[in-house]
Amino acid sequence: MIDRTHPVFGRLEPLPAAEHPELLAPSVAEAVQDPELQAYVAEIDPQYADTEQLCAHYDVPLDASINAVIVRGTRAGTEKFAVCMTPADRRVDVNGLVRKKLDARKASFAPMDVAVEATGMEYGGITPVGAPAEWPIWVDPLAVEHDWVCVGSGVRGSKLFLPGSSLLTLPNSEAVEGLTRPAS
Repeated sequence: MIDRTHPVFGRLEPLPAAEHPELLAPSVAEAVQDPELQAYVAEIDPQYADTEQLCAHYDVPLDASINAVIVRGTRAGTEKFAVCMTPADRRVDVNGLVRKKLDARKASFAPMDVAVEATGMEYGGITPVGAPAEWPIWVDPLAVEHDWVCVGSGVRGSKLFLPGSSLLTLPNSEAVEGLTRPAS
């Protein structure tokens, strides 16, 4: 049982995610069936799906909002993708650390249409939970420090809440020092 008054939930009503697949993208609904993954979902108005609007409207703490950034790297015509998990007040080091870890000549944020098609999720709701199995999930260690974090649910009409440490239990996930830097 969770403490529904925990500040991370703001004014949202968290429900057991495994019991509410209608609020999740199909791959996310499948992933939250893992009994080891403690996940809750809260329905939101889709117009508030973007992080800053969500936090302001629902009183969700910005520092506990963790964004999934899809990065695409290329080398010799071969594409590689990674999901980078960054606190909302930080930015992913795409052209430095991420490009090197992808062993790519060039790296950039994946275009919206590419990210949506590759993940089967809606833009503004992309999450590491249920991401393509072959993609690495790189997590800023700051994200893991929170009791609970708010991430996408695969759709714009809800948000997923997980213990921060559970980001490192997802397939192909690892904590990566230097993944992000403060937003300027």
